[in-house]
Amino acid sequence: MATLDDVRSACAVLPGSEERATTGGAAWFVRGKLFAWECHPWPSIDADMREIIAAELVVGVKVEDPRDALALRQMMPEVFLRSTTRWGEPKVAFRMVRIDDDHLVELVTDAWRSQAPKYLRTQFDDAG
Repeated sequence: MATLDDVRSACAVLPGSEERATTGGAAWFVRGKLFAWECHPWPSIDADMREIIAAELVVGVKVEDPRDALALRQMMPEVFLRSTTRWGEPKVAFRMVRIDDDHLVELVTDAWRSQAPKYLRTQFDDAG
């Protein structure tokens, strides 16, 4: 089962990545732009999704395109939640107990890429 420490490890190698504590839990930013966060069962979330988020660890990440989020939800509905809050779109939230390590790293890295300035993306690509 993936943990927040796994998210931290994935973020640690991303240039400019910074973890901050927020009202809803841990969150990761690059140059002040949010790219990954621990989901919180806000009252504005549909009851069935709020129940999942209250019972287990759920992480949200930014995605480049709303179609990407829709595709993930449709391909793996047991992993990706239908919806959370409307803020921060496009995004996708996933159940940490059902995500594999490689997919977690890919999601976090892609989320970072969607928010990072070009010079940081180039720095990351050149280091790899």
